[in-house]
Amino acid sequence: MAINHQVIVVGGGPAGLNAAKYAANAGADVGLVDSGLRLGGQYWRHTGNENFDQSMHYDFDQGSLLIDAVLANSRITIYTNTAIWSASIKEDNIILRTKEREFITQRLIIATGAYDRSLPFLGWDIPGVMTAGAAQALLKGSGVVAGKKIVVAGTGPFLLSVATGIVNRGGNVVGVIEASAKSAWLKQLFILIQNPLKIGEGVHYLRALHNKKVQTRFKQAVVAAHAGVDGLLESVTIANIDRDFHTTSRYQLSCDVAAIGWGFTPDMSLSGSLGLDLKVADDGTVVVCVDENQRTSGTDGTVEIFAAGESTGIGGSGLSLLEGAIAGLSAAHSQKSLKDLKSMRKKAQRFAHSLMKVYQVPKGWSSWLTPETLICRCEEVDYQTFCYARDELGASDARGAKLFARCGMGMCQGRVCAQNVSDLLTSDDADRIKNVYRPIISPITLGELAQDGLL
Repeated sequence: MAINHQVIVVGGGPAGLNAAKYAANAGADVGLVDSGLRLGGQYWRHTGNENFDQSMHYDFDQGSLLIDAVLANSRITIYTNTAIWSASIKEDNIILRTKEREFITQRLIIATGAYDRSLPFLGWDIPGVMTAGAAQALLKGSGVVAGKKIVVAGTGPFLLSVATGIVNRGGNVVGVIEASAKSAWLKQLFILIQNPLKIGEGVHYLRALHNKKVQTRFKQAVVAAHAGVDGLLESVTIANIDRDFHTTSRYQLSCDVAAIGWGFTPDMSLSGSLGLDLKVADDGTVVVCVDENQRTSGTDGTVEIFAAGESTGIGGSGLSLLEGAIAGLSAAHSQKSLKDLKSMRKKAQRFAHSLMKVYQVPKGWSSWLTPETLICRCEEVDYQTFCYARDELGASDARGAKLFARCGMGMCQGRVCAQNVSDLLTSDDADRIKNVYRPIISPITLGELAQDGLL
């Protein structure tokens, strides 16, 4: 079954919701497609229960109003729990395939968001080690505190949000382990002062953690995890680190959950499948190229593709909302002036760039690796095997790492390990971009493929 809309938005987070709202308010017939059960994306994830605890969110009032506005808009048709597994451009139409139907349009807005970036360390495959986003998803989506003694570690302001949500729910955070220095923001103080709302948000999290007597430790990182006799996480090794992430002294901390996040990786699956122009951002992530109206490039014909939110570069919910608004108006061919929105976007982009500078992840993290450390968890490829493929077999790019060591060949198709493999190979931008192309966007069975007539 084929479904047509003037504008299709993929993604139900801040960028996608705002894009759909602005496009519909400008008169366009909009289809909003999201793989989640409920609108809100990862950022405004919630249980769906009207009486759920909103203290787990800093700004759910804004999210609730936006979700309600989208649900009430008669020009927007919503398709939740709908995962796109393939995308192509054919006969001047964009075709998005799901297991149940095809979506067809000539104007597409990509707002697919991002997922946690992970760094490998010895024991990161032990049950109890998870991403910071996973711990927050359990909390927001199901009201479940991940463990009894939780370490929240990595880098970035997201750690404060996760830790605050856990303690507000009655959980025990035994430490927030931040890799950056306590004074890291001093060099970006002017930009910080220009964003008082961000200061207020930070103070909110710090006060909550202080009231719960949660200690934040700076210039430290989790570099190993250890299982007990039952095979579950029992403790982590935490190292003091220098500015390049080389370790000095170490100590162990008892915990049953380690929620670790090293920033975010934009989801490039849909953008790559459609052959859009991509680039490597300053933080080493691959992002889609857009112009001042959020329009992408790299396609021919009459189709128009726009991108908004984290797929254009990690910048947070505020920037995502602004990019979504601009993309929505542009896709709807609105005559409304975008001057004010673009001015606000520029300010938000400056703050996002400052965040990137403050919470850098230097390549010195590779000094934590041991021969037994898994680089690719899906295929259980350890660092010793990877080094042999690189140094002895000549695996000089991502394709070579797959052929000789099977890095990136598992269920996640390199989504977790691709950037780390590129760092370890010191890949150039062209290879990093090539490494995000995936013809199958989300898992599908051979039976479903055959039923669709593609085999």
